[in-house]
Amino acid sequence: MKFISSKQNPLIKKLTLLMNKSRERKKENLFVVGGQRELSRALEMGYKVDALFYKEGTDESIVLKSTENTFELSNKLFEQISMRSGSEEVIAIMESIPHRIEDLTTHTDQRILVLESPEKPGNIGALLRTAAAADWDAVIIANPRTDLYHPQIIRNSMGGVFSIPIACDDTVNVISFLKKNDFNIIAAALHSSAKHFKRIKYSTPMALVMGTEDNGLEPLWMKEAHQTVKIPVKFPIDSLNLSVSAGILMYHYGNQ
Repeated sequence: MKFISSKQNPLIKKLTLLMNKSRERKKENLFVVGGQRELSRALEMGYKVDALFYKEGTDESIVLKSTENTFELSNKLFEQISMRSGSEEVIAIMESIPHRIEDLTTHTDQRILVLESPEKPGNIGALLRTAAAADWDAVIIANPRTDLYHPQIIRNSMGGVFSIPIACDDTVNVISFLKKNDFNIIAAALHSSAKHFKRIKYSTPMALVMGTEDNGLEPLWMKEAHQTVKIPVKFPIDSLNLSVSAGILMYHYGNQ
């Protein structure tokens, strides 16, 4: 076990770079997880630890013995680099896994949440957390704009990013995948053809497609969707937060 107290240590520099730079995460196929809960969930899903760091004075019995590359950090250094000051005792560098759409398994009762071009890490994290909590089968991110291993996505998902299968691809390939596997595509949009979410006829396998709050869905989705759904809102409010809307629709389907 090695003790580290300086931010100039090469490993700490690497850790900080991975926290802050998406380009570095993609180049190295590594990312950072902070917190015992998130780390435990990542390990349960088969992710591998590259290096593990824990706070000085932490009870070693709660430090997961997942790698030989384990380092104790001084309290001052740990607080300087921690993503959640005061609430973390463990930080790990993890190995990324591929998120290929062709690796998703399909079955007749499947429910998939499709997110078109999501950008806000906080929203993406909340959506992954809700999809996992609502027991949906997978999430597909079409035309991704944000690194899936962004620290805020991991944090806001409460480890949900590790708890549900996720695939990323461009919109055309996602639609091709859904059509090939006979998915009932339901697009959420404020469109003239959209029906109240309680009047939609749901059938599986089903893909619920959500667009961004600013731009909605690409016209291609409206062309390919079998049904279009909307959630009514009272004036002067003209829309709901994306993660709230997705949560309402996913749990409504579960109640059916």
